[in-house]
Amino acid sequence: MNFYERDVNLQDLLKEVWDESFYQWADDRLRFFGGKCAKEIDERAVHTDREGQPKLIKYDKMGNDISEVWLNEGYKKTIEETYGEGIVGYLHKDIPELEQKGDYMYSYAQGYLLSQAEPGFYCPVTLTMATAYLIDHYADEELKAKYLPHVLSTGDVELYEGATFLTERQGGSDVGANEVKAIKEGDHYRIHGEKYFASNAGACGVAMVLARVEGAPTGTKGLSLFLVPWRNDEGDLNGIQIRRLKDKLGVRAVPSAEVEFTGAKAFMVGEAERGFYYMMEALNLSRVCNAVASIGIMRRSLTEAQDYATKRNAFGQALIQYPMVKDTLVSMTVKQEVETRAVFDLIQAFEKVARKPEEARIEEQILNRVRIAIMKKETAEQAVHFTHEAIEMHGGNGYIEDFVTPRLLRDAQVLTVWEGTANILGLEVLKLFNKYQGHELFVQHVQERLEKVTNKGKEYTLVKEGVLNFIPYADEVLKQPAEVQTYYSKSLAEKMALLYEAVVALEMMEKGARFEKVGRLFIHQQMQKEEPNAEPLALRYADEILHLNKALT
Repeated sequence: MNFYERDVNLQDLLKEVWDESFYQWADDRLRFFGGKCAKEIDERAVHTDREGQPKLIKYDKMGNDISEVWLNEGYKKTIEETYGEGIVGYLHKDIPELEQKGDYMYSYAQGYLLSQAEPGFYCPVTLTMATAYLIDHYADEELKAKYLPHVLSTGDVELYEGATFLTERQGGSDVGANEVKAIKEGDHYRIHGEKYFASNAGACGVAMVLARVEGAPTGTKGLSLFLVPWRNDEGDLNGIQIRRLKDKLGVRAVPSAEVEFTGAKAFMVGEAERGFYYMMEALNLSRVCNAVASIGIMRRSLTEAQDYATKRNAFGQALIQYPMVKDTLVSMTVKQEVETRAVFDLIQAFEKVARKPEEARIEEQILNRVRIAIMKKETAEQAVHFTHEAIEMHGGNGYIEDFVTPRLLRDAQVLTVWEGTANILGLEVLKLFNKYQGHELFVQHVQERLEKVTNKGKEYTLVKEGVLNFIPYADEVLKQPAEVQTYYSKSLAEKMALLYEAVVALEMMEKGARFEKVGRLFIHQQMQKEEPNAEPLALRYADEILHLNKALT
């Protein structure tokens, strides 16, 4: 199997975005990486999840605290191969063969393929992407020259994976409650305190840490951003100790730890009073990664469900021949393909804001944050739902660890929590509505795209009505007291995600016969109640939609 070759939807959307020379190069590399993910990386992921989880070596034989994290050799090989493909590096440096940088579309396409095999490892990749972003955009030239080439390594120099440490025991989502201190010492600082959920601890070369300098105000305005090397120039721990590794439900590939800083040498990045805002930019990048991981898990769940239904016989015929099974697989396919297109549509807009945030118009920034919030929430919840459907398709086998489905479920569940729960994302949506009229920007954007749709048939009417119904709903919610608004926040996000995906589905209908059916079925399933009839739309389209390895039409 090859995750890339099998995904005609991914191939088609990428071909639309890139010029011919870049597409030819990227298509070749993604084809290679898609094969790796489906075989070697997937096989290593099984071992890491079951027997090869990271382990803390707290003390050496003389009783000294060395706080080392052991990683199995297969996992290290995945690190080498993945970063070697430029998943982080080519965002910020030239691809040798092309003498130009890559883009977020390419990196996220790699992340999508990787997440189908090892979503746990995509977490360290995400953290390294965020670290590279922060250093490249806000570090001074001296820090950038010393550390960025290592964070961007594609095998040319020693790799420093990254990490972003925000969470503290008393803070959690309330980052303003953070207490870790930074004390000035000459041209650098010394960090003291504890981070309670520090992912990639012990595996990273540098960590980006929020801390409060002496005399800084309380709340988020008093937080500064620091680059903290994990080891000093002599190779010894840089005033850092790991108390313990977290025993997590899933994503066991990534070592998540409780970390204590006892005078760690650190270097301030950017302006002292803007640390929280820098980290929020990186958080938006991570939320896109979260959505990419989610659609990757959705895709793997769909692949496993369809393959099993094709091979498994029951009562004299393959499962896939039964109408209720066809309906499940068709519905999963339609949702996954439309949602994947919506996420990559979001990535195209994110590219512009992420490259030069200082040049992006405020309207672009707000619309970017709105779309990231609603799609992070929607995709994470769908990833969990898809793993449930894949398990049910397998029956009892779906609950057995010999199959990939239990791991997919365990790994998917964290995606609803990492980078902001549904409640936090709902509050983000409300903030963008009340402070920046984000709902008006969103509606304007959707309506502009609607007007460009050439086929203004029944599906167009359904989506148009949905948009018109959303406007008074949102206005009515915003008239309510603040406490009541929070009650409706997740409902607002869900309605917006549906409208965004529905517009993408309309546009998809213009890309060929099979995609026309995918888009049409999505809109009818999501926006119209189907009455009983002799030939349901899902069954009418099933054969064409489920032949995923057919040539595009």
